[in-house]
Amino acid sequence: MATYVLVHGAYQGGWIWKAVAERLRAAGHRVYAPTLDGCAERHEQVRRGITVTTHAQEIARLLFFEDLQDVVLVGTSSGGMVICKAAELAADRLARLVFVDALALLPGERVGDIVNRPAANEVTEITTAPTRKDVEGACSPTWSRPRAPGPSRATRRIPSRRSRRPWSRRASGRAHGRWG
Repeated sequence: MATYVLVHGAYQGGWIWKAVAERLRAAGHRVYAPTLDGCAERHEQVRRGITVTTHAQEIARLLFFEDLQDVVLVGTSSGGMVICKAAELAADRLARLVFVDALALLPGERVGDIVNRPAANEVTEITTAPTRKDVEGACSPTWSRPRAPGPSRATRRIPSRRSRRPWSRRASGRAHGRWG
């Protein structure tokens, strides 16, 4: 059986993979779905300096300290950028990368170059999140109705520096050759 590491995107936590993780485990696979630093239930840990690179380092450390090999690394949304960088940091531990509706930037590209939000975020000194009005007016009608317990999009803040810096791929031959 395979080992999966599932990486969430912005405004999310590892809990978004709950249904997927349950099905994979039922099929006999090992599954990890960590919540990244400063996100979801770890939102109290938000601080300056959290970036795609620091999140990728978290994933690389998980692979190392759990001694995971031949991992299927899966990312969604901005988690796609995290798994790209994690692949550079831990290429020897990965079997494959899977992008599920995910961002995967080209060298030098910025999130703002490919994604434009129709509404402004609420921005604090170190975080950004959609406004309440943005959430209530979202395309999905279920966002404006009461939901099952769990954080609402408006309360899931992410470090604001995540999407402001251009991403660059380190020219490491192995990772670059396998996934570049």
